[in-house]
Amino acid sequence: MSTTTWQRVENAVIAIAVIVATVTLDYAWWWLLVLFLAFDLSALGYVAGTRAGAFFYNLVHSYWGPAVLGVVALTADARWAGLVALAWAFHVAVDRALGYGLKHGDSFEHTHLGWIGKARANRAQTEGTA
Repeated sequence: MSTTTWQRVENAVIAIAVIVATVTLDYAWWWLLVLFLAFDLSALGYVAGTRAGAFFYNLVHSYWGPAVLGVVALTADARWAGLVALAWAFHVAVDRALGYGLKHGDSFEHTHLGWIGKARANRAQTEGTA
């Protein structure tokens, strides 16, 4: 199994674990879906260019944010923070399971998991691996 495939499977397992944790902690599971797209607002950084866009996208699409917010939820007994932390981790996990990784500064379609979108198709066609 390639490293990329392993990372995608690993993140799918994390997404499932977040769903289980959400239900176990007595949050409504549908909040994961309601909050899902909120984290993609970080892509607005691309208005300022690819390097700025990659910076803001990666800032929000890493696990450090949900981890810190989860600690806040536990130490301050703030259930809302726990829900947001779970929804945030779910978003990151689903994105990575689908192959949308952290961005490189040269193109939105260039991620740590490989190329995505039209760039992936174009590369496969040029390399003859379509």
